[in-house]
Amino acid sequence: MSELGLNTVSFAGRAAASSQFKTLYAEGMALVEETASYLDGNGRAASKVLPRMASVLYAAESMRLTTRLMQMASWLLLQRAVNNGEMSREQVLAEKNKVRLEGFNVDRAAPGWGDLPEAFKDLVERSLRLQNRIALLDREIYRPADATIVPDNQNSVQAQLNLLQTAFSNS
Repeated sequence: MSELGLNTVSFAGRAAASSQFKTLYAEGMALVEETASYLDGNGRAASKVLPRMASVLYAAESMRLTTRLMQMASWLLLQRAVNNGEMSREQVLAEKNKVRLEGFNVDRAAPGWGDLPEAFKDLVERSLRLQNRIALLDREIYRPADATIVPDNQNSVQAQLNLLQTAFSNS
């Protein structure tokens, strides 16, 4: 990056070691506990009275929800270990490959979705928002060093238009 004259600051790296991360960590772990409590208590009772389609969907979505939360908790624990000096970045990179932060989407149009308990749907939605925040932070922190960064003073739209103009002017 020095050849380009860029002097960038990794805000994601700073955020991962800040009070902002501690808040994210606490929020993630609290959501794990809240979800476990719900699924073992009120959720279990609510699932027993659901219509058949909603009951099947509830079982599938609760497995996705717990898997999503466990993946996020794993990432948060790994990042906390780096922040506390308990693991090196290289160790975390090796372990982080086992953590999946993408691909746990929800089909809100699935038959039975509307019949699911509101408290359950709220947990699903909150977990998806948290997953997106963690995935974004992960991409920013662990982006390869050789990833292309567009300088702030270069208009990327104009650069694309220039490429198009060059491509079509030779026709």
